[in-house]
Amino acid sequence: MLKVMSSISKNKEELVSSIESAYEKLLADYAGISEKDAREIGVEGNIKNTTISVADTVAYLIGWGNLVLKWHDRKSKSLEVDFPETGFNWNELGQLAQHFHTQYKNRTYKELLSEFQSTTQKILKLIRSLSNDELYGQSWYKNYTLGRMIQLNTASPMKSTRTKVRRFKKAKCI
Repeated sequence: MLKVMSSISKNKEELVSSIESAYEKLLADYAGISEKDAREIGVEGNIKNTTISVADTVAYLIGWGNLVLKWHDRKSKSLEVDFPETGFNWNELGQLAQHFHTQYKNRTYKELLSEFQSTTQKILKLIRSLSNDELYGQSWYKNYTLGRMIQLNTASPMKSTRTKVRRFKKAKCI
């Protein structure tokens, strides 16, 4: 019998821990990559059969993190939210990823890492400002709680990105 380990956070503490752990591990992997290597195409992209740069992976994570913050800000002000983002549908996530790559393409790798750190800290601050009930007590978007939406768009993509970045580093012997 196969034992399935769940990595879905069930409360505020688990969510914070999940994000912090994924972030710290990924940041350690990013730290060993030079600006030159960060711009080299060779990381598995978000659209099937595409490759992107390490810098693009950082832009992707910044983009999603900022969307999480935008969603919460708008909903907390009782404003309409265009999920996942204005001009994009859920079936266009590859195009949204490309949008993030383009949006941040003129930033240095160092600037991207700084922005990634800032965005992640803002998300953690938001989570810490909310109660467990606000995060997990009721549906926030369709059948998803706010905590689940945050995890799906922060810790989860950080973990999958780390796998891709580590493959790239191994192939490049970095």
